[in-house]
Amino acid sequence: MYKLPLIIKREYLAKVRNKSFVIMTFLSPILMVAMVVLIAYLTQLNDNEKRVIAVLNESDYFSNAFLTTESTSYIDFKGIDLEKAKDSTSNLGYYGLLYIPDAAHLEQVADGTFFYSKDAPSTMVLGALESIFEERLRQQRLVRLGVSSEDFAAIDNGYEIKISTFAGEQNLKGINEIKAFIGGAFGYLIMMFIIIYGGFVMRSVIEEKTSRIIEVIISSVKPFQLMMGKIIGTALAGITQFAIWVISGAILFVVAFAIFDIDPGIMSGGPELPSGMGAEMAPNLANDTELAEGYLKELFRLPLALLLISFVVYFVLGYLIYSSIYAAIGAAVDNETDTQQFIFPIIMPLMLAIYVGFFSVFNNPHGPIAVGFSLFPLTSPIVMLMRLPGGVGEGGVPLWQFIASIVLLLITFVGIVWLAAKIYRVGILMYGKKPTYKELFKWLRY
Repeated sequence: MYKLPLIIKREYLAKVRNKSFVIMTFLSPILMVAMVVLIAYLTQLNDNEKRVIAVLNESDYFSNAFLTTESTSYIDFKGIDLEKAKDSTSNLGYYGLLYIPDAAHLEQVADGTFFYSKDAPSTMVLGALESIFEERLRQQRLVRLGVSSEDFAAIDNGYEIKISTFAGEQNLKGINEIKAFIGGAFGYLIMMFIIIYGGFVMRSVIEEKTSRIIEVIISSVKPFQLMMGKIIGTALAGITQFAIWVISGAILFVVAFAIFDIDPGIMSGGPELPSGMGAEMAPNLANDTELAEGYLKELFRLPLALLLISFVVYFVLGYLIYSSIYAAIGAAVDNETDTQQFIFPIIMPLMLAIYVGFFSVFNNPHGPIAVGFSLFPLTSPIVMLMRLPGGVGEGGVPLWQFIASIVLLLITFVGIVWLAAKIYRVGILMYGKKPTYKELFKWLRY
């Protein structure tokens, strides 16, 4: 095994000195930041353009109901008929015309109201207008039933049930989903690393096999040492590349957003509040601030040390398992085209872990599906990380499940590496033949 460090060093240096590796290491964060900044900049430009809506209001029910916002202005038309209002709106290039007819009752006014525009209007614009009509209609219907304006204001207040733990500690709505999303981000990072750098391992094996240099190499080292050296060396090169991406990307984001004066919040794409609702929403701002502080405190309570240590453990074991399979596939084929029949069965458990994990952990992190996928070795590196933000022990992942997951992962790692080494040992010297699953099973018996 004393030759293993030499193989690791050779693979690492071969990767980091490769011109394409160096170019993509420094070019990728630039391209990524440029794309995000461009989208944010264009979004900001788009939001800076105000929509102007003309209002021809012939009724008395909606006087002063349409208030100008940051993105929408309302222009009142008076003393003209509908046809002239349409022509004026079109000629002036306004976004649209809201026509409110005169009628004896509000219901008739609402039925006769139309919004005219050149193209189909935005659902956000229609939603803001419709909310105004809905509120007035609801209020008048209740007044007809004998409900006063004060009673209507009381009826219109929303309700949220208070939630708490048995110990009396306040719970927050949606916090489980936030925790699962954070864990899912770690899991998604593992999946992307496995797919990208596992593919590097496979292509490296194929290149050395087709160039016949592998025949010279295995004359001095064992196939198992060569396989593990490739896997570990490529992993170290990948970690180096990821570290450069994260650091340079963070710096570029800060610099780019400062230079172009872009508000990071523009990327949230939150909907605009309907016109006229600002005053009603104002009393809730204090509650919203308190709620935001509660979520922030809850995030600070996350077991960060446990998450980071578990991420490293699941990352290493998950990568070694899948990279061993990639290396075995690379040894079994002569070109990358022949690998297609074997790639999907490898990627399928990873994709299944991401999608099923999100749905199951979001809905019930302690349900049978979430628990099963967090114990199954081929999906546990992703699904278990989605459950771990809740901690280990009471209220979180039971300790026995956490330990069992790691033990099963270790056993699977030993078994997969042993089986992959058997395929690698036979397949690395096989040329000119496209292997089948049946032949791969035969190689396992050699």
